[in-house]
Amino acid sequence: MRQYYDVVIIGGGPAGLAAAVAARENGIQDILILERDRELGGILNQCIHNGFGLHTFREELTGPEYAERFIRQVEELEIPYELNTMVLEISPQREVTALSRQEGLFTVQAGAVILAMGCRERSRGALRIPGYRPAGIYSAGTAQRLVNMEGFLPGREVVILGSGDIGLIMARRMTLEGAKVKVVAELLPYSGGLKRNIVQCLDDFQIPLKLSHTVVDIKGKERVESVTLAKVDENRRPIPGTEEEYTCDTLLLSVGLIPENELSRGMGVEMNPVTNGPRVNESLETNLSGVFACGNVLHVHDLVDFVSEEATRAGKAAAECAQRAVQKTEHSVTETFVRIQSEGGVRYTVPSQIHRKQEKGLNIRFRVNKVFGACKVQVYLNGELALEKKKKSAAPGEMEQILIPENVFEKVAEIKEIRLQMEEL
Repeated sequence: MRQYYDVVIIGGGPAGLAAAVAARENGIQDILILERDRELGGILNQCIHNGFGLHTFREELTGPEYAERFIRQVEELEIPYELNTMVLEISPQREVTALSRQEGLFTVQAGAVILAMGCRERSRGALRIPGYRPAGIYSAGTAQRLVNMEGFLPGREVVILGSGDIGLIMARRMTLEGAKVKVVAELLPYSGGLKRNIVQCLDDFQIPLKLSHTVVDIKGKERVESVTLAKVDENRRPIPGTEEEYTCDTLLLSVGLIPENELSRGMGVEMNPVTNGPRVNESLETNLSGVFACGNVLHVHDLVDFVSEEATRAGKAAAECAQRAVQKTEHSVTETFVRIQSEGGVRYTVPSQIHRKQEKGLNIRFRVNKVFGACKVQVYLNGELALEKKKKSAAPGEMEQILIPENVFEKVAEIKEIRLQMEEL
């Protein structure tokens, strides 16, 4: 194995694959993908439902089919990758230390690093649900892997906590496999999943969705025997007297995803406390020069097509970075960048900061923190309204975006302040 690569990509899922292809298409020959699983494709390998690729390929694909398109490109471009390889540490100088059965412990120096580690599921321990600790409690993603890849059915009578997309999809999947999904409970007063998934996975199968409900007790010592749901108030506290008991042998948790950023934090990447992902500029570069982030490690996406689009940008930017003869060791954030302020219902934005001088159009992705009906997105530059866009609705479960055209930035010599906010109509 070489000691130096122009671009090293951590993760061989949809983000890592798209970034590798983009880097090669932008002139980089020395690329290395490091993947800890036994195959490329990441989480897509267990997502056998359709709905992928409508934006990227203009056709509806399953997860494995979508991944295969990019895997084929990686192999055709002869981009090297290492499987069953765990990255242990990355230094701020982009020195990557990894471990594999074939190579043992090894270190490679990278001209640019792309962080594409994806995300993991939030566990029961983070929820502090009282009750016993019996068998039969799974994260929705674990259940999905068991059913779709291992050929095991976790249970016959199922209660699902959380209405994220994975939970909704598993409600349908378990039903199709012959299990009885009794209820889907959601702590918040709105669903965290895409509207189409609510219709296709719950409504079409007559599975009830209880909003503003949570699990307050789990019974059963060896195996789950029943769970108790209760309605919650505006402070998300259970209301006494609203308890309902559901007999079941399985509880699936779909209670959020957490970007996998232990490596990022270890190397000193500045994190966004709202997304639990790195702060990046419009090139998806972190506060460390030559270190880029994309996909679910940056923020949790709703569509894999957006992951690929974002990763393509990161791959191109990393290629340009690797090609530069002289690289700065660090950025001066205060002098070079201005933070994008999120107000009036905007939860966060990606990028979270941009250069003070913009010469190209900029696409900002963001999420809202509540359900909006008719509304408009407003962009303020240096305190003045520069752009607004009307929308029929907006919800936390769906990612929003707004394109700021080049001519808007041309009117401003230097950006001193940029603010994004929502306003109801």
